[in-house]
Amino acid sequence: MTVLNLLTVEDDLEFQEAVVRWFTRKGAQIAAAGTGEAAIALCERHQFDVAILDLRLPGMSGLDVLKKLRADHPETEVLLLTGEGTIETAVEAMKLGAFDYILKPCALVELERMCGKAAEHGRLKAENERMRTVLDSARPPANIIGQSLPMKELFRLIERAGPSDKPILIEGESGTGKELVARALQRASHRADRPYVVINCAALPETLLESELFGHEKGAFTGAATAKPGLFEVADGGTLFIDEIGELAASLQAKLLRVLEDGSMRRVGSLKERHVDVRLIAATNRKLAAEVAAGRFREDLLYRINVMLLELPPLRERTGDIPLLIDHFLGPKWSIEADAREALTRYSWPGNVRQLINVLERGKILADDGVIDASDLPGEIVRHSGCKPPASGDDLESIERAHVMEILHREGGNKSKAARALGVTRRSLYRLLERLGVPDKPGIMTAGPSPGTSRPT
Repeated sequence: MTVLNLLTVEDDLEFQEAVVRWFTRKGAQIAAAGTGEAAIALCERHQFDVAILDLRLPGMSGLDVLKKLRADHPETEVLLLTGEGTIETAVEAMKLGAFDYILKPCALVELERMCGKAAEHGRLKAENERMRTVLDSARPPANIIGQSLPMKELFRLIERAGPSDKPILIEGESGTGKELVARALQRASHRADRPYVVINCAALPETLLESELFGHEKGAFTGAATAKPGLFEVADGGTLFIDEIGELAASLQAKLLRVLEDGSMRRVGSLKERHVDVRLIAATNRKLAAEVAAGRFREDLLYRINVMLLELPPLRERTGDIPLLIDHFLGPKWSIEADAREALTRYSWPGNVRQLINVLERGKILADDGVIDASDLPGEIVRHSGCKPPASGDDLESIERAHVMEILHREGGNKSKAARALGVTRRSLYRLLERLGVPDKPGIMTAGPSPGTSRPT
């Protein structure tokens, strides 16, 4: 059961003490203030679910306190206590954002009921805000494709580690699918229906990254016109995926360590302690043990995030999965010639799956009739794929180049006629010439004779 964190703002000390005793016996955490100024000071240091606010206060008025709470501490719901003579003021306060009001004198059991309703309203509001943030940035997860032994071991570890609440570290080269694995871990956890929030440390400067992770208060820096919760608060109860954690600055590493140790954090520009319940998944394309040895990453933070390490194999170490990946990313409406498939299978893929996807998308743009052949692939893929030459020792590319040159000369350099003679489209011929490195020489590699000129001989 959630413990209520309450603040009573009341200058009637006898009533204030009665309220504190009642809610303490009910298991709530409650603080007391006799003035508006004292209440604001408490709210700067602590987070409250509900403030029970008397409208009649010495010094700072109840309405002024309400306005300050709404502006600087919107997560705190405000329940007003008012006498018969201030009902109109209470109605005005409702328009300013108070949850409700209750007439004094009041039964403490009724005050307890109203506090419970206000706290529940605050929780639902915060949940809606978190889900709105998550939905705004969410992308539908793709499946992880693979049947090789390294991938089967990875799937086993995801199944075992997913249900745990412990931090997970994912290491792998760029393009190996670290974010897909993080999403799979989240979907396998008991937090699957809770917020899932993603941030990439390499995409933001240090000052902005701190604000994104931990939030900021109004006026904390130039441009901070309103208070903003950080992603740890947005992910409260769910999962936060920090990509490229190896890029995190030393000052932020210390702040992250504290959140992981006891769930406590502070927004930029705030002294208030906030507590979150977040499962952390981190990823990096670096070897963090080497970063620790080099003094660029905290050893205690590595121990904290590395409860279990998942190492993603590069594509060159699971070449048996390449045909599956090709078919998956091409889809049923596309096919690929055997020579192109072999070139893709034999290539070393320094950019891993991401590079393979980009090459296939390029092939789709260049291909004719929904069929990708070797001429639709980058020359680098075909030349450096490691395909073995024929047993006779003949250089197939040289033979192909000589054949194309012969047709071009025979057709007088007219590419349209040469394409028809070769049985390919004009566009495919241009790509073939580029792949074979055939120079575009004036008088030989023209599209056809210009008006008033004779054919080259």
